Amino acid sequence: TGDLAFAMAERGAQTTGLDFSQEMLFQAKEKAKNKQSLVSFDLPNFQQGDASELPFENDTFEVVTMAYGLRNLKDWKKGLSELHRVTRPGGRMLILDFGKPPNPVWRSIYFNYLKLIVPLMGWSLAGDAEAYQYILTSLQHFPAQRGIESEMIRLNSRLVRTHLFMGGVMSLNMGIKSQT
Repeated sequence: TGDLAFAMAERGAQTTGLDFSQEMLFQAKEKAKNKQSLVSFDLPNFQQGDASELPFENDTFEVVTMAYGLRNLKDWKKGLSELHRVTRPGGRMLILDFGKPPNPVWRSIYFNYLKLIVPLMGWSLAGDAEAYQYILTSLQHFPAQRGIESEMIRLNSRLVRTHLFMGGVMSLNMGIKSQT
């Protein structure tokens, strides 16, 4: 719904937000309309597109981010490759997503929470348990933070780092696109 794009724009970045979902874009554009007269920064430009086939030229952006989306792509490696492609040499890629805690006990507790508690909360708060079950399903076939890290290195990114939050429940993968 544009939250990441708005946060970057507030800090002075000229920002483009892209989403596959028309509903998400509608919400982001509504937020922009509501903020338009209240802010002193350039609002993000929002457009529809597929992260697996980004509608941008090579080496377009200084910083490329994705939050909670890579694991939802049909081919996460292709999506990461596209993010890398549109990042300028020397530019940064930042990927925030759910992770797989490295500690097996914590991972088991977390996955059981996703399996049992999160759908129950989804059912009780939104009337839709199924909509919240997908998080666990999407994580089960996703290599998470270490897979992203390895793929960023394979793509020839440098200074690749991974920060774990909440013991690996979430992670932030960061890398810089090599100059060559």
